[in-house]
Amino acid sequence: MIYNIAIAGATGAVGKELIRLLALRDFPVRQLTLLGTERSAGRQITTRFGDIQVQAFSEERLEGQDYVFFATNGDHSKQYAPIAVSKGAVVIDNSSAFRLDDDVPLVVPEVNPEALKGHQGIIANPNCSTIQMVAALNPIHQYSPIKRIVVSTYQAVSGAGEAAIAELNEQTRKILDDQPFEVKNFTKQIAFNVIPHIDVFLDNGYTKEEMKMVGETLKILSDPNIKISANCVRVPVIRAHSEAINIETEDYVGEQKARELLDDCKEIRVIDQRENAGYPTPIDASESMYTYVGRIREDISCDNGLALWVVADQLWKGAALNAIQIAEHLIKAK
Repeated sequence: MIYNIAIAGATGAVGKELIRLLALRDFPVRQLTLLGTERSAGRQITTRFGDIQVQAFSEERLEGQDYVFFATNGDHSKQYAPIAVSKGAVVIDNSSAFRLDDDVPLVVPEVNPEALKGHQGIIANPNCSTIQMVAALNPIHQYSPIKRIVVSTYQAVSGAGEAAIAELNEQTRKILDDQPFEVKNFTKQIAFNVIPHIDVFLDNGYTKEEMKMVGETLKILSDPNIKISANCVRVPVIRAHSEAINIETEDYVGEQKARELLDDCKEIRVIDQRENAGYPTPIDASESMYTYVGRIREDISCDNGLALWVVADQLWKGAALNAIQIAEHLIKAK
């Protein structure tokens, strides 16, 4: 079968990658509809499915769609995703609008595909930093349940959109040319700097981004007893997030067994040599469909502890690719 596909937010960073990946993965597309704001309407986008004109988003353009990918903000998804479902579409939403809704599955296909059974038309795509973490930790968690996770993220500026990329590039040029520059999209200078602050602060001192990782991980792994602490940091990297993760498991796993478990996963690539360049970096993961793991070692600060380094392209595996993999799984399960 072939399907009618619509992308809401088609001209944004994730929307553009959805278009690319539908082609790269030979998704069975009958017709591709690209939806955007009034400002982007009329723009012509060249795709492998032909030259397609972006249309202004409207309820009427949700008619006749089999799958609608929402790459818009949460308020937009909240308003229009149920309408798309009422018109017969399956919605895969990239915003945070439905992620912790009890009636909406939150899915990483290689981790919890069973959550898709009985969905009610809307499926939530997890946060980018959550996706790569649970993808790497799930093989270990299935072998011996994880009791505690401490994670520090090093998140690329493209996670904040195209304007953030432009700001990093502009600040870098101006600093090197000894010219004044502005801070627009971040709380501080991002070029040659790191910012330990993503999203708004909450009453407990954590940021919303950090608490997303906590709540979403517990839901995806279906284990409310895991203790999780996250520290999310923006770094001057254009693409691909990195994470330093320490875990404690119920039983002893050990680095060799952990390496074997990760090696057995087709969606994971282990790069773990204890030598110069024997580990993955954001450049290695950029525009790759895999989650990369390295620096696997026993955590010497606790019993049954492991430490690892995880890198993935947050625009692909952390957003567009995972969304498409959800749709692929639904099609395969028919």
